[in-house]
Amino acid sequence: MRPVVRGLAVNGEEDSVDSTPLLQRAQQPEAAPVCCSARYNLALLAFFGFFILYALRVNLSVALMDMVDSNATLTDNSTSQECAEHSAPIKVLHNHTGVTFPAMHAMWSSWAPPLERSKLLSISYAGAQLGTVISLPLSGIICYYMNWNYVFYFFGIAGIVWFIFWMWTVSDTPKAHRTISPTEKEYIFASLQNQLSSQKSVPWISIVKSLPLWAIVAAHFSYNWTFYTLLTLLPTYMKEILRFNVQENGFLSALPYFGCWLCMILAGQAADNLREKWNFSTISVRRIFTLTGMVGPAVFLVAAGFIGCNYSLAVAFLTISTTLGGFCSSGFSINHLDIAPSYASILLGITNTFATVPGMVGPIIAKSLTPDNTIREWQIVFYIAAAINVFGAILFMLFAKGEVQKWALTDHHGHRS
Repeated sequence: MRPVVRGLAVNGEEDSVDSTPLLQRAQQPEAAPVCCSARYNLALLAFFGFFILYALRVNLSVALMDMVDSNATLTDNSTSQECAEHSAPIKVLHNHTGVTFPAMHAMWSSWAPPLERSKLLSISYAGAQLGTVISLPLSGIICYYMNWNYVFYFFGIAGIVWFIFWMWTVSDTPKAHRTISPTEKEYIFASLQNQLSSQKSVPWISIVKSLPLWAIVAAHFSYNWTFYTLLTLLPTYMKEILRFNVQENGFLSALPYFGCWLCMILAGQAADNLREKWNFSTISVRRIFTLTGMVGPAVFLVAAGFIGCNYSLAVAFLTISTTLGGFCSSGFSINHLDIAPSYASILLGITNTFATVPGMVGPIIAKSLTPDNTIREWQIVFYIAAAINVFGAILFMLFAKGEVQKWALTDHHGHRS
């Protein structure tokens, strides 16, 4: 029998061994088959949904270049002259937050058995990365060979088709699903017993006072600071300092997102295997994957400040940094479901609200720190982003939990609400 891997003790307590009943191996229900299962069909439909969602975001940015006057030129007198020019500047793409992720968290609170949680969520959310990878060059091809109008027709029709399948085949809970097998339904119910709350009101006071929640907030905020630095500031650094814009090449611009997509899928499989086959506790897995997905990008972000005029290394560091960030999909990103499945969507809404701040503040701070656009100034920007990322990872390591909190359960299960 393999030993249980214990994590770090916090505040004098051994909190890393899961006490949630279903995670004790002797009481685990027998898993239902994966093939043709309702829960994995939901994961695939969610995957295509996020694929289309992000494709619709990217195609607008690509088509916009064709919609405006193609002869217009952009001039920027503040561009640094430290390195030789490699290309003209191109508009940087931005992704913005919505209701889909909290809504999907709410779905998975009723559908995802805890020992399959990392796999199912990583499959569904990885669609966002692949949607960026494919739609970025595909939109350019459509604009070049056809017309920018067809970009919206193509992805718009795809969205309508997906919506029809979603409405026809998806149910809020396994109980309401029309075609789920009795074996799978029983497996999901048995896995989630003692995890879900039946109380009508949301325990807002307990939520606000929950230290594990604020550990996720810290990690989410810090991760997004580095993410937005990589998404926005590093391309700007390559344009202003290196005089090279990676988004001129469709393949190179999509490469970091492809790496992140692949990492998310593999990390989800690895995380659940560590828990199920190697007896790693939930909190140990969440800490390992969060640490890898936050400290790794921070290291390469700092390294980006010391590459001089080597734009090939800049592309490599951008790709590696974004790829390593995919580990967080099985770290803090789904920890909401570990500590409070019934309120996971609310918790994600809270953490995501704080996590949008870096997208607004980060570029402003970077601009104020780089008045002359020198490499030395940009090194400071990267140092700050890396330090914030590491700080958030440390807070998560210290205060995160891997089991359902008492306030997220009801008296029916022997806990205080």
